[in-house]
Amino acid sequence: MKPERLSQLSPERRAAIMKRSMEDVSAIFADMRAICVDIKERGDAVTLEHYAKHKKGIAPADLVVTRKEIERAYDAIDPRVVEKLRFAAANIEKFHLAQRERDMWSIEVAPGILAGRVTRPMDIVGCYVPGRRAAYPSSVLMTVIPAKAAGVPRIVACTPPEEGMVVNDASLVAADIAGVQQLFKMGGPWAVGSMAYGTATVPKVNKIVGPGNRYVTAAKMAVFGEVDIDSPAGPSEILILADDSANPRWLAIDFLSQIEHDPDAAAALVTPSEKLAKAVCREVAKAMKTVPRREIIEKALADNSAVLIADSMDDAIAFTNDYAAEHLEVVTSDPIALLPRIIHAGSIFLGPYAPVPAGDYASGTNHVLPTGQCAKMFSGLSIDDFIKKPTFQYLTRDGLAHLRDAVLTLAEAEGLPLHAQTLRERFGG
Repeated sequence: MKPERLSQLSPERRAAIMKRSMEDVSAIFADMRAICVDIKERGDAVTLEHYAKHKKGIAPADLVVTRKEIERAYDAIDPRVVEKLRFAAANIEKFHLAQRERDMWSIEVAPGILAGRVTRPMDIVGCYVPGRRAAYPSSVLMTVIPAKAAGVPRIVACTPPEEGMVVNDASLVAADIAGVQQLFKMGGPWAVGSMAYGTATVPKVNKIVGPGNRYVTAAKMAVFGEVDIDSPAGPSEILILADDSANPRWLAIDFLSQIEHDPDAAAALVTPSEKLAKAVCREVAKAMKTVPRREIIEKALADNSAVLIADSMDDAIAFTNDYAAEHLEVVTSDPIALLPRIIHAGSIFLGPYAPVPAGDYASGTNHVLPTGQCAKMFSGLSIDDFIKKPTFQYLTRDGLAHLRDAVLTLAEAEGLPLHAQTLRERFGG
């Protein structure tokens, strides 16, 4: 890699850096929607037809994870993994419980007019858990625990099975630790459609959350409105904002760590220090000689990555807010001082000892985050995703009298005479 000057980027090059590999599901949207609609009409039969390739004579019961399978999973995985899943779960729960707000608040808008808001959890939510070759038990914790912290009484999850309708052992254990009541062996649009519309086996949920591939994203977008969904998720990405105080070797490894996920992942570094930019490029070149998953990383480096030299820290910060990264590392001499100037980012990692994997796994913050500049309008997953906030009002007769003229005037202006009549009835015509 070679550093590029931010101020000298062509409009096309800057646009390519900004776009990275934003998820485009337009080509597959119709097909995913068709599968979901088929599930709405025919239920479990659609999913059984799809997974018949995994098991001869498959039945609805084969789509359900049993307690015996979970117990076998505990026996199959390294006890240290179980221990650390529990450790991470405790931190994630602690952080998300701290997000709870007051159950109710109210104000007196005017004498006799009390208005307020209450907080209520959803009844049932569904968590999508990636599986097969991309099994991430940490994502189970990140989706289920916030829902539990929000007070959702019923949480279900779906994860894709492998041959023989077998589910990843670590994901099974993570689901049990997190508190999933029902876990189903299905993935892609079959999982999304089943949770969105409900089947004889899978309950209908209020909201579907969790990361997945482009087929999962397209399916979630297709059922939005029938259920709520979290933000559309694309390939992983990192932006590092740094100055001369940063260790170039550490930055190079942080840079590469996020693009080992996927050839469509993205990494960028922006700094006012030409010296640091060149040093990081040298360290990336050194690391590439021995990194695992080299083919994946090489493609991501070529297609979606950049090391940028800004004319000033102000310019670097402006670029940072425009890029709106999923993961943002701020590695400067005083990162806390820069925090008020960071407007758009999914999750912010401050200082040299806060690499992204700390948040991915165990610091307690959530790793289900908006990608592809969606941090400009979406937040990472939190308990807010699992609650509703109805408003209420209580009015006395004097309070309603205070509003009488305004309501009558506006109702009549909008051509809604019965709206106006509701007040006239209460005040004798």
